Parts: sequence; structure tokens; C-alpha cells
Amino acid sequence: MADEVTLLNFWASPFGMRVKIALAEKEVKYEYSEQDLMNGKSDLLLQMNPVYKKIPVLVHRGKPVCESLIIVQYIDDVWRDKAPLLPSDPHERAQSMFWADFIDKKINDLSRKIWTTKGEELEAAKKGFFELKLLEGELGEKPYFGGETLGYVDIAFLPFCCGFSTYETIGNFSIEAQCPKIIAWAKRCLQKESVAKSLAEPGKLHELVLEMRKSLGFD
Repeated sequence: MADEVTLLNFWASPFGMRVKIALAEKEVKYEYSEQDLMNGKSDLLLQMNPVYKKIPVLVHRGKPVCESLIIVQYIDDVWRDKAPLLPSDPHERAQSMFWADFIDKKINDLSRKIWTTKGEELEAAKKGFFELKLLEGELGEKPYFGGETLGYVDIAFLPFCCGFSTYETIGNFSIEAQCPKIIAWAKRCLQKESVAKSLAEPGKLHELVLEMRKSLGFD
């Protein structure tokens, strides 16, 4: 039976970008369904994710899988014959899941605060954002968080790099000055076609963020 794969997504979602990178790494062909979240949620999205009503959703053979990190694990389990994303060793696997969870709980939250706050809240978010140094420590001298090949933690973190230039503009700071290894890692990853074609264009993302800040009365 041929695989029937559809991705429900919004182009600017870092969580959807994770799924796109994973599918590209596995060379899985799929149908892309852009969800116009600015004008409500489609019947298809509500049907496929009735609990959270959020993107991304991967629909495989008619069955939905929700939540980006769970989807990436699912992709790794289903298409096992190419580009493993999670380590087979149980401890290494657990560590990968730990750092992906750290990215979701820390980096995602602080990134959002940088572009949705101002004043003291923004300054606090900027200070906290440099917990990126913990990720630098985990990366060490490896080319990728996954070691010699792109892996689960790389995929979890990479989409947030699209917004680095925007965070720097809004917060008036330099990520490269504080975390040079992270910037070098991001540039290395962007040399991979699977990554470059899956991430949002930073300029377009920047325009969207500025529009949203304006709607919040910040700029």
C-alpha cells in the first residue's frame, strides 16, 4: 500500500518546520495543506486535531498524529530505512528527548516573549534567552547535536534560528557575540538541502513578527 501523507501546517510555525525537516531527511513525499490560521481554523484541522485544534498535524493513511516532537518520533519509527533521527541507545535517546523538551519549555517560551513584550519583560526575556549557552555545552565540538549526522535535537531547535535576526533587531543584542558555536552550527545545518528548503525565509518571518507587534501596540 502506498503511503498517503499530508501535512497540515502554517508556514511560519517553527513546529511545522520540524516536521518538514524530518520528512525531507527521510525523503518522504507528502501533500502540503497550508492552514490560514489568521482567518479561523479549517474543518479538516478541527477534525484531525479535535483536542488541541492546532497545527502541525501529520495525516498518515487517514490517521492523524499531533504535536511536533511526537510527529518527528513517529516519522523516525515509520520510515526507519533512511536517516535515523533518534539514537538507538536508550540513554542517548532519553538525553535527546530531554534537550528537545528543554527547547520547547525554555527557548520557545523566551523567543515568544522577545517579540510579544517590551520594557522590563523584554529585558528579562533577553537575559533568559542566553540559556542557549547550555545548548552550546551540549553541542560541544560535535558538528550536530546528533553527532556526525543531523538528529532529533537539531530538528527541534533549528526552526527557532529563523527568528534569530528578528530577535536581535527587537532586543538590540547579538546572539553570535554570546553564542558563536550556535550560530556556526546553524550555518552548517543550513548547508543541508533538507533544512534550507524546510525553514521559513527570515525576512518574511521578520515582516510577520513586526505586523504582530504593531497589532499589540508595541511598534
